[in-house]
Amino acid sequence: MKKLIPIAIIVIVLIGIFRWGVGLNNTMVEKQETAKTQWANVESAYQRRADLIPNLVTTVKGYASHEKETLEGVIEARANATKTTIDPTNVTPEQMAAFQESQNTLTGALSKLMVVVERYPDLKANQNFLELQSQLEGTENRINVERNRYNELAKDYNIYVKKFPASIIAGILNFDPMVLFQGAEGSDKVPTVDFN
Repeated sequence: MKKLIPIAIIVIVLIGIFRWGVGLNNTMVEKQETAKTQWANVESAYQRRADLIPNLVTTVKGYASHEKETLEGVIEARANATKTTIDPTNVTPEQMAAFQESQNTLTGALSKLMVVVERYPDLKANQNFLELQSQLEGTENRINVERNRYNELAKDYNIYVKKFPASIIAGILNFDPMVLFQGAEGSDKVPTVDFN
């Protein structure tokens, strides 16, 4: 009977370690899936923006057809932005940078389009254009909110998988940290305004 006591203690300890490891694994899976779901919300917001662009371009084209270069730039930037997709759990910083660059290029093309619109008072008064512009502005705000939420959830996951002792299980089970959105290059500098 006394020989069984050490075996029972070892079995209890092993069961405890197993349950502890399972608990850590389940928490990592939950946090990772929550961040991945939020990433899908980010992509959905970007897709909404991409879906609005053809109607916006068509509306502008009706008033400013000779602004062909600007309109083509928006269409090309949209095509590049929609074909750049990533898996947030298996992304490198370079892939995230490429994704962000394609989205920033589209944002820049849309900005140029809005500058062109300023030259056409009739277009600026067009109800369809005003509604599309309002939806686009709302979508840009939604994109920012969704990116911030993704960063918060991915950061929470990253902290969890890097903390000891979870980092041991994370390393064994390949729970790698997720890449965060970064500000666009130069966005930390105040723009210079010159009225001369």
